[in-house]
Amino acid sequence: MSDKIWKVGIIGCGAISRNHIEAVQAIPGAEVSAVCDVDGAKASETAAKYGISSSFTSVDEILASGVDIVAVCTPHPTHETVVLAAAAAGVHVLCEKPIAIEFDSAQRMIDACESAGVQLGVLFQRRFWPAAQKMKKELVDGSLGQPVMGQCTVALYREHSYYTATPWRGTWAADGGGVLMTQAIHYIDLLCWLLGEPVEVFGYTNSFKHGDNIEVEDSAVATVRFESGALATISATTAAEPALGAQVQVMGTKGATMTILEFPEGTDGRLIVRSENDTVETTPSHPADHYPNADLSTINGALIPYHTAQIADFIDALNEGRPPLITGRDATRALKVLLGVYESAATHQPVSLI
Repeated sequence: MSDKIWKVGIIGCGAISRNHIEAVQAIPGAEVSAVCDVDGAKASETAAKYGISSSFTSVDEILASGVDIVAVCTPHPTHETVVLAAAAAGVHVLCEKPIAIEFDSAQRMIDACESAGVQLGVLFQRRFWPAAQKMKKELVDGSLGQPVMGQCTVALYREHSYYTATPWRGTWAADGGGVLMTQAIHYIDLLCWLLGEPVEVFGYTNSFKHGDNIEVEDSAVATVRFESGALATISATTAAEPALGAQVQVMGTKGATMTILEFPEGTDGRLIVRSENDTVETTPSHPADHYPNADLSTINGALIPYHTAQIADFIDALNEGRPPLITGRDATRALKVLLGVYESAATHQPVSLI
């Protein structure tokens, strides 16, 4: 264990900053020393609420304040500018997903951090669910055999106000995409983590419910082929009413299948199906006492323990001189898949990801 106290700065004081602040404040050996937002009032209010000593309105100011790590919680297209500035300042970076909205942008971020010798981690906290860890372990130790089939189903609910209340949401320029970029990316990341390197995708997109309010898709379907030969399907929407949660399923060459369900959105992913040796273990998929259409604050709040687990791993990685469990390079797999779906939907052709 290191005696160092890692000073963390939070850049962007929107809704998700709460998760980062409360996570860091729960981790021994780390402290939130500063926050930053272009809205000075929001930055100072956030600092006062959480007992943080400093608040700033520019990235340069917070990077010069003595922070060791910054958590990037700004809108998607701004990630590159912030990460490149942090790398140039020699500051380690934890970036909210998606790492970027264009692959070349993500690559520049990765290259800058590698050249500067700083670590770049990207938040995909659902990998830290116990059920996800169990599924990964059984794939690694061979209990399921080689993964050959996968399924990712995301059936979520969003009110029109989710998009209209925040002007940048639902636009190509400021959001980079719809359900794939903002919600389904978490489960696409799980799928790629479990099945390996994606090499080809074919997909369609549409907007069935929110088309009058957004430029981007609220629904998408796709097929994915992986380097190993494994195949998977993706189905994602924010037009489900009520929401039915998100599910990731993997089947191995031994015929064994494992299925994780997150329902309601934001709660722990639960292992609801495990089949092996002619036996099937199941748990209830949609318990009657759960309210399906959780609001965004409730969803984010329920994920704080997993933000904490991932940020704790990042701190441990710095203390131990190793990469974090989820690096910037890891984060490009899901990004490649969803960008491939957008291209395929536009061209009506399969898209190579290699």
